[in-house]
Amino acid sequence: MNQQQQINAQAAAFRRLVKHLDENKDVQNIDLMNLADFCRNCLAKWYMAGVQEQGLEMDYDQAREAIYGMPFSEWKGLYQQPANEQQLALFAEREAAKKAK
Repeated sequence: MNQQQQINAQAAAFRRLVKHLDENKDVQNIDLMNLADFCRNCLAKWYMAGVQEQGLEMDYDQAREAIYGMPFSEWKGLYQQPANEQQLALFAEREAAKKAK
């Protein structure tokens, strides 16, 4: 595989990940953080960084819209559920473990 083919494959995987997340809106960001240590917002930050590494401009709201498929405030109002005590406790435990390393 040459470099362009690798870039194309990586871009296809990225698009599939974003589509998968879009198709599974019931999966909350806190669940993603607790299970995989990243969420849609992390992905937006990584996307924004990739854009900026190319010398282009993109702000965080634009990056989140690219990942969420709509303005974040709209997505949040439609799909985000309040985190429950168990989710918050697991998140705090994982964050404490990261700091202890």
